[in-house]
Amino acid sequence: MSDKMRLMEQLFNFIGFLAAALTSFGLVPQAVKAHQTKHTKDLSLSMYAITAAGLCLWIIYGIYIRSAQLVLANVLTLILCVYIILMKVKYG
Repeated sequence: MSDKMRLMEQLFNFIGFLAAALTSFGLVPQAVKAHQTKHTKDLSLSMYAITAAGLCLWIIYGIYIRSAQLVLANVLTLILCVYIILMKVKYG
């Protein structure tokens, strides 16, 4: 593999890592706010349920293609999503 190809591979791996990190931590502000205020009335339960289902499918796909990066990012996001769902169910 040429140096240019190696550099491109590293660049795209970094982009994938950054995308995974941003996606995974994108729900943190909502989870923190729901936890602190216990106010979830304006959150859409169906949106979070659909997102959780999609994340489960991404995890299955990530396992299939043997992408630890994809699996980890989606597991972390799913944990946050499920936490928000539980907060929504509890505090409505």
